[in-house]
Amino acid sequence: MRVCTIIGARPQFVKAAVVSQALRRRGIEEDLLHTGQHYDAAMSDIFFQQLGLPPVAANLGAGSATHARQTAAIMTGLDDWLRQRDRYDWVIVFGDTNSTLAGALVASKLHIPIAHVEAGLRSFDHRMPEEVNRVVTDQISDLLFCPTDTAIENLRREGVAGRLVASGDVMRDAVTVFLSNARGVELPEPLARVCTDDFALATVHRAHNTDDPNRLAGILEGFSRAQLPVLFLVHPRTRIALRGMSIPDNVVLSEPVGYLHTLRLLDSAVYLMTDSGGMQKEAYWLSTPCITLRDETEWTETLTNGWNQLAGTDPECIATSAQRLPPPDAPQVPIGEVDGLASDVVARELMR
Repeated sequence: MRVCTIIGARPQFVKAAVVSQALRRRGIEEDLLHTGQHYDAAMSDIFFQQLGLPPVAANLGAGSATHARQTAAIMTGLDDWLRQRDRYDWVIVFGDTNSTLAGALVASKLHIPIAHVEAGLRSFDHRMPEEVNRVVTDQISDLLFCPTDTAIENLRREGVAGRLVASGDVMRDAVTVFLSNARGVELPEPLARVCTDDFALATVHRAHNTDDPNRLAGILEGFSRAQLPVLFLVHPRTRIALRGMSIPDNVVLSEPVGYLHTLRLLDSAVYLMTDSGGMQKEAYWLSTPCITLRDETEWTETLTNGWNQLAGTDPECIATSAQRLPPPDAPQVPIGEVDGLASDVVARELMR
């Protein structure tokens, strides 16, 4: 069996790392195709180094642009690549990025079966480009790997044509596999200095927040009301948006870091403030309370007993959420759990 795995953004590198290992264990030949959606070394290269990903077969170099132009560039490159190769048995796409949508559309036009890992998630907010990418990809995928029961229910309600698999969450595999290594990594400055005492961790990257100066200013004001230092890992898009804005005195800006460093920081933080879907889950699995800087979440299970709170970008809501964190012994519901590894379920079902 031969598969083409399409990745382009840092969450996809993490998911692909564990799935690629599972594919190799079953003798499945894989071409890893990097779209170049994330091209910064801190957003791409370090993940390959830390996670042991196999070398990419090609990098399409799509780079940054508007959603339409970026998706078009990825589709053009993928079409050229897939037409020049012997037929693949599957094209694998992950998550909800422009690389996901582009990969699914091109494979569909070329009649190559599509496997969507992390299918069925819904925020029900169509202003988010990620939501549009998810819905369209699920409609044209042949094999849909659903991380939760909620995801399966969403797809059944929508009547998708592909086969649904309760796979569990491959990102949970990554946390399980890499956490011990993460706890042993050395943190560079200024991370090491901030982490000597209690701190809050923060990330902001979604266009809905970064492209709106009022929303971004509200987030910064919310950070300023934290009773702790806030370590803010700044996405390249966010750094541009922050130009000319006043950074609160308790906020320490840092460049993005690799997955192992991120896991260690998340494991050590008093709480997380983020608009990332993946980090909401990782915080939940590590029992780190999360304040989500959005009005909705695709991971509704994380809201159990206040482990995740929806604060949007209102400074008062952010501050209030930080004052009502759950106790360490607050119960949790399982998210993305299966017997064994979710990545093994993916490899097994591809063979089937």
